[in-house]
Amino acid sequence: MIDSPSGFTDNATDYIISLLKSYGLSPQRTNKGAVRVALGKNPTLSIAAHTDTLGAMVSNLNSNGTLGFTLLGGPLLPTFEGCYVRIYTLTGTVYTGTVLLNNPSAHTNKNAASSERSTTTMHIRIDEEVHNMEDIKKLGIAVGDIICFDTRYQELPNGFIKSHFLDNKAGCYVLFEIARRFSEQKRTAPVELFFSTYEEVGHGGSGGYAESVEDLLVIDMGVVGDNCTGDEFSCSICAKDSSGPYDYNFRKELTELAQRKEIPHKVDVYPFYSSDGSLALRAGHDYRVALIGPGVHASHGIERTHKKAVEATIDLCIEYINETFPLKSSDKKKKKK
Repeated sequence: MIDSPSGFTDNATDYIISLLKSYGLSPQRTNKGAVRVALGKNPTLSIAAHTDTLGAMVSNLNSNGTLGFTLLGGPLLPTFEGCYVRIYTLTGTVYTGTVLLNNPSAHTNKNAASSERSTTTMHIRIDEEVHNMEDIKKLGIAVGDIICFDTRYQELPNGFIKSHFLDNKAGCYVLFEIARRFSEQKRTAPVELFFSTYEEVGHGGSGGYAESVEDLLVIDMGVVGDNCTGDEFSCSICAKDSSGPYDYNFRKELTELAQRKEIPHKVDVYPFYSSDGSLALRAGHDYRVALIGPGVHASHGIERTHKKAVEATIDLCIEYINETFPLKSSDKKKKKK
């Protein structure tokens, strides 16, 4: 996976643009760095996923040669302890390191196992010979440098996929597959694919869509956990999250379509969650908004999903496009009234 924490997504969006161009499409980069591409003229439906992930930033250079850090988004820090990282300097040099508890040795800290894990009790150990703040400065590392966590990505023969940041790399894959199939079939429809870049910090989906858009279908991770019905093998359809309910009729259309087409799905309420759809509505866009996505276990930690959930999400998107913009003999699409 390409490192792409919020605010450091250029490498990922460069890849997205290159991939979409290889499909014969004409993607555009917005002023804020998002990518959008139309699959036909005057798109009325935007299907959106966020490219940015959780990450960190250097907040201070410690006197003992380690780095203090601040978080980009809300990773569950206990699950990132011991994680290998890449530190990107402004000059383009990349250093490696490890996320550790302060005084991490069990042989010198009897409270190492029970200590709180937070940005004030943890640090980045740099894989260079550094003993003090001056040594760090000589490397060119400075406050504001981006810290990217290793994803630990694994794709297993039985279909499971486990990694940091399936939220929302899995959602981006759904959009890639829609683009690939449209290209392969030489098909058009008034649909836009939108890759936002600041979702994890609360303003990614607030703007940048085509002016003709009326409906926004957000693809993001489906919640798997206590008091939720979602699982790693289904497409989750969100009825409500922390920001409030999603459009009832839009959600009804998606749910009834999934039922008719026998697409594995679960309808859920997410207790602690918001999405690019939430951000678009708060920004004042007059859109119908719905939220779906593959079920992801252990969100913001060591996440896991299954290919079945990703495929179900792709299937629901494609079926919705087919039903909303049916093919005619002339191969032109027209939105159903």
